[in-house]
Amino acid sequence: MANQVEPKLIKPLYDELQKERFVILATIDHETGGPNVSAISWVFAKDESTVYFAIDNRSRILENIKNNNLAVINMIANESTYSIYGEAHVKEERIKDVPLKLALVEISIKEVRDVMFYGSKIITEPQYDKTYDKVAAERLDKQVMEAMKKA
Repeated sequence: MANQVEPKLIKPLYDELQKERFVILATIDHETGGPNVSAISWVFAKDESTVYFAIDNRSRILENIKNNNLAVINMIANESTYSIYGEAHVKEERIKDVPLKLALVEISIKEVRDVMFYGSKIITEPQYDKTYDKVAAERLDKQVMEAMKKA
């Protein structure tokens, strides 16, 4: 159903954000003032109004958020495409119990909008494969997701 707007995550989106998944994050670039778009996968819905994501603490995304806290997560799920808009802030500069230097960012959701063009639906969602050591990737992914769940 195109153009539906909600103040929080609907159940299918909340459920999808209980596990690692591919999403697109848009922030405002701190140098150019233009859009900055990144693909991320360590994302977790703490509740229907809050989304966490983990990123390298040297990421440009952190400087962008510190200068302008508005952010959008674009997500393909539930046979559609959604923009999850809100205010972001760095919750933890360094996530504990994770071997990489990752920051935890919290987005307080202001609006969830179905942005799929009229008269269409998604029939296949994006999939990805880790291209480095599979065992190490699984271990790290589990550590990061568990840390976000505890936050």
